[in-house]
Amino acid sequence: MTKLIIGLGNPDEEYQNTRHNVGFMFLDYLAKKIDANDFAEDKKHNAMISKSKIEKTSVILAKPLSYVNKSGDVVLKLIKNYKLKIENLVVVHDDLDIEFGSFKNSFEKNSGGHKGVESIIKALKTNKFYRLRIGTSVRALLKAREQSDKKRDDFVMDFVLSKFTKMEHEKLKSLFKEASERLLQILG
Repeated sequence: MTKLIIGLGNPDEEYQNTRHNVGFMFLDYLAKKIDANDFAEDKKHNAMISKSKIEKTSVILAKPLSYVNKSGDVVLKLIKNYKLKIENLVVVHDDLDIEFGSFKNSFEKNSGGHKGVESIIKALKTNKFYRLRIGTSVRALLKAREQSDKKRDDFVMDFVLSKFTKMEHEKLKSLFKEASERLLQILG
Protein backbone atom coordinates (compact mmCIF):
# COMPACT_ATOMS: atom_id res chain seq x y z
CA MET A 1 0.00 0.00 0.00
CA THR A 2 1.44 3.36 -1.07
CA LYS A 3 0.70 6.70 0.59
CA LEU A 4 0.85 9.98 -1.30
CA ILE A 5 1.87 13.06 0.70
CA ILE A 6 1.32 16.32 -1.17
CA GLY A 7 2.82 19.56 0.11
CA LEU A 8 1.10 22.68 -1.21
CA GLY A 9 3.09 25.70 -2.30
CA ASN A 10 3.95 27.89 -5.26
CA PRO A 11 6.91 26.77 -7.39
CA ASP A 12 8.56 30.11 -8.24
CA GLU A 13 11.72 31.17 -6.41
CA GLU A 14 10.05 34.33 -5.06
CA TYR A 15 7.64 32.20 -3.00
CA GLN A 16 10.33 30.16 -1.23
CA ASN A 17 9.90 30.27 2.58
CA THR A 18 6.55 32.09 2.44
CA ARG A 19 3.60 31.13 4.61
CA HIS A 20 1.71 29.76 1.60
CA ASN A 21 4.65 27.41 0.92
CA VAL A 22 4.76 25.81 4.35
CA GLY A 23 3.55 22.55 2.73
CA PHE A 24 6.71 22.47 0.56
CA MET A 25 8.84 23.33 3.57
CA PHE A 26 7.31 20.51 5.61
CA LEU A 27 7.93 17.99 2.80
CA ASP A 28 11.59 19.05 2.63
CA TYR A 29 11.83 18.44 6.39
CA LEU A 30 10.03 15.08 6.15
CA ALA A 31 12.17 13.89 3.23
CA LYS A 32 15.31 14.44 5.34
CA LYS A 33 13.75 12.82 8.40
CA ILE A 34 12.78 9.61 6.56
CA ASP A 35 15.95 9.63 4.44
CA ALA A 36 14.01 9.89 1.16
CA ASN A 37 15.77 10.38 -2.14
CA ASP A 38 16.17 13.94 -3.44
CA PHE A 39 13.18 15.59 -5.07
CA ALA A 40 13.36 15.31 -8.86
CA GLU A 41 11.18 16.91 -11.48
CA ASP A 42 8.55 14.57 -12.91
CA LYS A 43 7.28 16.28 -16.07
CA LYS A 44 4.53 13.71 -16.62
CA HIS A 45 2.91 14.66 -13.31
CA ASN A 46 4.06 18.32 -13.22
CA ALA A 47 5.56 17.83 -9.75
CA MET A 48 8.77 17.43 -7.81
CA ILE A 49 8.74 13.83 -6.55
CA SER A 50 10.63 11.92 -3.87
CA LYS A 51 10.01 8.29 -2.95
CA SER A 52 10.81 6.41 0.22
CA LYS A 53 9.48 4.00 2.79
CA ILE A 54 8.25 4.66 6.29
CA GLU A 55 8.71 1.33 8.01
CA LYS A 56 6.90 -1.01 5.57
CA THR A 57 4.78 1.67 3.90
CA SER A 58 5.87 3.09 0.55
CA VAL A 59 5.44 6.85 0.33
CA ILE A 60 5.51 9.31 -2.51
CA LEU A 61 6.25 12.90 -1.52
CA ALA A 62 5.09 15.40 -4.12
CA LYS A 63 5.35 19.16 -4.53
CA PRO A 64 3.09 20.27 -7.41
CA LEU A 65 4.75 22.61 -9.90
CA SER A 66 1.41 24.32 -10.52
CA TYR A 67 0.31 27.21 -8.34
CA VAL A 68 -1.46 26.34 -5.09
CA ASN A 69 -4.90 27.16 -6.52
CA LYS A 70 -4.40 24.63 -9.35
CA SER A 71 -3.06 21.73 -7.24
CA GLY A 72 -6.04 19.48 -7.94
CA ASP A 73 -4.93 18.65 -11.49
CA VAL A 74 -1.54 17.42 -10.28
CA VAL A 75 -3.03 15.41 -7.41
CA LEU A 76 -5.56 13.74 -9.72
CA LYS A 77 -2.81 12.73 -12.19
CA LEU A 78 -0.69 11.26 -9.38
CA ILE A 79 -3.63 9.34 -7.89
CA LYS A 80 -4.62 7.90 -11.29
CA ASN A 81 -1.17 7.07 -12.63
CA TYR A 82 0.06 5.43 -9.43
CA LYS A 83 -3.35 3.72 -8.97
CA LEU A 84 -3.67 5.01 -5.41
CA LYS A 85 -6.70 5.06 -3.15
CA ILE A 86 -7.85 8.58 -2.31
CA GLU A 87 -7.98 7.74 1.40
CA ASN A 88 -4.19 7.16 1.19
CA LEU A 89 -3.68 10.83 0.33
CA VAL A 90 -2.35 13.35 2.84
CA VAL A 91 -2.33 17.04 1.87
CA VAL A 92 -0.05 19.35 3.88
CA HIS A 93 -0.92 23.05 3.71
CA ASP A 94 -1.02 26.41 5.47
CA ASP A 95 -4.15 27.25 7.46
CA LEU A 96 -5.19 30.78 8.41
CA ASP A 97 -7.72 29.50 10.96
CA ILE A 98 -5.03 27.88 13.11
CA GLU A 99 -2.64 29.94 15.23
CA PHE A 100 0.98 29.98 14.11
CA GLY A 101 2.95 27.32 15.98
CA SER A 102 0.04 24.85 15.98
CA PHE A 103 -1.23 22.22 13.57
CA LYS A 104 -4.26 19.97 13.15
CA ASN A 105 -4.93 16.73 11.37
CA SER A 106 -8.28 16.32 9.71
CA PHE A 107 -10.12 13.87 7.48
CA GLU A 108 -13.16 14.43 5.27
CA LYS A 109 -13.44 18.16 5.98
CA ASN A 110 -14.38 20.99 3.64
CA SER A 111 -11.69 23.34 2.30
CA GLY A 112 -12.19 26.06 4.91
CA GLY A 113 -11.70 28.55 2.08
CA HIS A 114 -8.21 27.28 1.13
CA LYS A 115 -8.12 27.53 -2.68
CA GLY A 116 -5.56 24.73 -3.07
CA VAL A 117 -7.66 22.32 -1.02
CA GLU A 118 -10.79 23.43 -2.93
CA SER A 119 -8.98 22.60 -6.18
CA ILE A 120 -8.10 19.11 -4.90
CA ILE A 121 -11.63 18.39 -3.64
CA LYS A 122 -13.07 19.53 -6.99
CA ALA A 123 -10.59 17.43 -9.04
CA LEU A 124 -11.07 14.28 -6.90
CA LYS A 125 -14.83 14.87 -6.44
CA THR A 126 -14.45 13.98 -2.76
CA ASN A 127 -12.98 15.28 0.50
CA LYS A 128 -12.24 11.81 1.89
CA PHE A 129 -8.53 12.36 2.38
CA TYR A 130 -6.27 13.39 5.24
CA ARG A 131 -4.94 16.87 5.75
CA LEU A 132 -2.12 18.17 7.90
CA ARG A 133 -3.06 21.81 8.47
CA ILE A 134 -0.16 23.97 9.63
CA GLY A 135 -1.23 27.14 11.40
CA THR A 136 -0.03 30.48 10.06
CA SER A 137 -2.49 32.85 11.76
CA VAL A 138 -1.26 35.87 13.74
CA ARG A 139 -3.08 38.68 15.61
CA ALA A 140 -2.88 41.10 12.66
CA LEU A 141 -4.98 38.67 10.67
CA LEU A 142 -7.79 38.87 13.24
CA LYS A 143 -7.85 42.67 12.87
CA ALA A 144 -7.86 42.38 9.07
CA ARG A 145 -10.95 40.18 9.21
CA GLU A 146 -12.87 43.09 10.75
CA GLN A 147 -12.13 45.34 7.74
CA SER A 148 -13.95 45.62 4.42
CA ASP A 149 -13.80 42.63 2.06
CA LYS A 150 -11.29 44.31 -0.25
CA LYS A 151 -8.94 45.42 2.57
CA ARG A 152 -9.21 42.02 4.21
CA ASP A 153 -8.54 40.14 0.95
CA ASP A 154 -5.56 42.37 0.12
CA PHE A 155 -4.11 41.85 3.60
CA VAL A 156 -4.59 38.07 3.41
CA MET A 157 -2.94 37.90 -0.03
CA ASP A 158 0.08 39.90 1.17
CA PHE A 159 0.22 37.91 4.41
CA VAL A 160 0.25 34.41 2.91
CA LEU A 161 2.91 35.46 0.42
CA SER A 162 5.13 37.03 3.11
CA LYS A 163 8.25 35.23 4.33
CA PHE A 164 8.66 33.74 7.78
CA THR A 165 10.87 35.67 10.20
CA LYS A 166 14.02 34.09 11.69
CA MET A 167 12.19 33.55 14.97
CA GLU A 168 9.27 31.90 13.17
CA HIS A 169 11.69 29.62 11.31
CA GLU A 170 13.01 28.40 14.67
CA LYS A 171 9.47 27.70 15.86
CA LEU A 172 8.72 25.84 12.61
CA LYS A 173 11.55 23.38 13.34
CA SER A 174 9.90 22.15 16.55
CA LEU A 175 6.44 22.29 14.94
CA PHE A 176 7.61 20.18 11.98
CA LYS A 177 9.16 17.64 14.36
CA GLU A 178 5.91 17.27 16.30
CA ALA A 179 3.73 17.29 13.16
CA SER A 180 5.89 14.68 11.42
CA GLU A 181 5.66 12.37 14.43
CA ARG A 182 1.86 12.69 14.35
CA LEU A 183 1.83 12.11 10.60
CA LEU A 184 3.91 8.96 10.97
CA GLN A 185 1.30 7.65 13.43
CA ILE A 186 -1.45 8.26 10.84
CA LEU A 187 0.56 6.46 8.17
CA GLY A 188 1.39 3.51 10.42
